[in-house]
Amino acid sequence: MDEQKSVSSLIYAERPAQPSALSNALVFGWRAVLKFKHIPEQLFDLVMTPIMFTLLFTFVFGGALSGSTDTYLQFFLPGILVQTVVFNSLYSGMGLSTDLGKGLFDRFRSLPIWSLSPFAGLMVGDILRHLIASLIILFIGILLGYRPEAGIAGVIAALTLLVLIGFGFGWIFLVLGLIMRTPNTVMTMAFTGIMPLVFASNIMVDPATMPGWLRLFVDVNPVSLMTTAMRGLMDGTVTMRQLGLALLTPALLTILLAPLTLWLYRRRN
Repeated sequence: MDEQKSVSSLIYAERPAQPSALSNALVFGWRAVLKFKHIPEQLFDLVMTPIMFTLLFTFVFGGALSGSTDTYLQFFLPGILVQTVVFNSLYSGMGLSTDLGKGLFDRFRSLPIWSLSPFAGLMVGDILRHLIASLIILFIGILLGYRPEAGIAGVIAALTLLVLIGFGFGWIFLVLGLIMRTPNTVMTMAFTGIMPLVFASNIMVDPATMPGWLRLFVDVNPVSLMTTAMRGLMDGTVTMRQLGLALLTPALLTILLAPLTLWLYRRRN
């Protein structure tokens, strides 16, 4: 009799629906956001280097390169925003390598969640880093005299492009994070690949002053194409061709490396 009463007192309910991929991604995105709360010095590392680049190049080299610091700042600031996003993207790979070393992803693998949601969370953290760093640099540039001729609409469009660039480049470093054993190795390999792309580009100087053989590379360098589109968005002269070329590399990286990231993740023991 007691058993019958206990059974009859049970409340039967339908099993809750499995969370969607978006819900999974947002949960891991919130985890990435919380890292800023517990490790605020991350933002210091991300912001100080581009600020130093902006100040040093503007006031030390600006007059020699463009005749005046004001003229150079108008040329340089959109490029330093692209450089900041490309450099900051490597933190996804370093964060992934750190989590793998701690065994966190072994736990994630056992959960009934979308396979890519941990990586989506890393991307959310990346997007937040990109926006914070870009807004701070833009604010400092405006204080120094930079004026985006396209106004607020141009700035919003430029920030959107920066997020898309960071999203595409982030997949490179996620792959490195899965292949390399330590965060320091990820950082070393990442900088080895990033440095030629960033410095052999039109971010800091006009390619017209470069040797012909180097200019051939600079003209097709994805970082140069992104910088050209950024300048066009900020001053209101961008063309659809420039935007398409700027978005081509992030799109290809996402299409090619997102499946590779998932495959590498699944084949880990």
